[in-house]
Amino acid sequence: MADNTPRSPASDTPFSSDGYAGDPAVRAEWDKRYSDRQQLWSGQPNGALVTEVASLTPGRVLDVGCGEGADAVWLARQGWDVTALEVSGVALERAAGHARDAGLTIRWVHGALEEAALPSASFDLVSAQYPALLRTPDAAAERALLAAVAPGGVLLLVHHAGMDAPQADNSEFDPADYVWPSMVAALFDDDWKVEVDEQRPRTAPDGGAGAHHTDDVVLRARRMR
Repeated sequence: MADNTPRSPASDTPFSSDGYAGDPAVRAEWDKRYSDRQQLWSGQPNGALVTEVASLTPGRVLDVGCGEGADAVWLARQGWDVTALEVSGVALERAAGHARDAGLTIRWVHGALEEAALPSASFDLVSAQYPALLRTPDAAAERALLAAVAPGGVLLLVHHAGMDAPQADNSEFDPADYVWPSMVAALFDDDWKVEVDEQRPRTAPDGGAGAHHTDDVVLRARRMR
């Protein structure tokens, strides 16, 4: 059987703009956010991911919006075969450096979830930790998340609690522009079994953007067939 999993680009030119699949404006926005700081996130794996993955047998995992690679590196250390997706080439350069330093092999995909041409129904775990997925009328991002999960596999979606409500102190952020766990859950049919759907206190890392958020919404569902 042919293996159509995305392959890692060459290490000397890992994230050229020519290989990017997605909206250039979105890439530029996130490249700027990462370029403005030497390190944007804490460098530690997300607590909800660590908790929810503890009972799973390592297999193939898609890390959606991998950022600077903390989750991807942690998953690889646990024995997972990791494909990590990110729109920012700046973030991917940092993530790849962390993986090299750790002696780990990870596939890096530079692109948006909806446009990255990922193999469907191929991942035992699809992990999206606090993803900034843009909402579209056809629910493209939500459907792409579901489509990536293999039969028997798990979708794990974690977001900051309360972020889906209008933020009075942040006029630049409109929650209506983004995908939230409830929107993904609304697409589940009889092929899916919800295993966790709850709000819980967050294990917040020291430092890094988003450290002030105290509660998570955790959605974990298994694709039965």
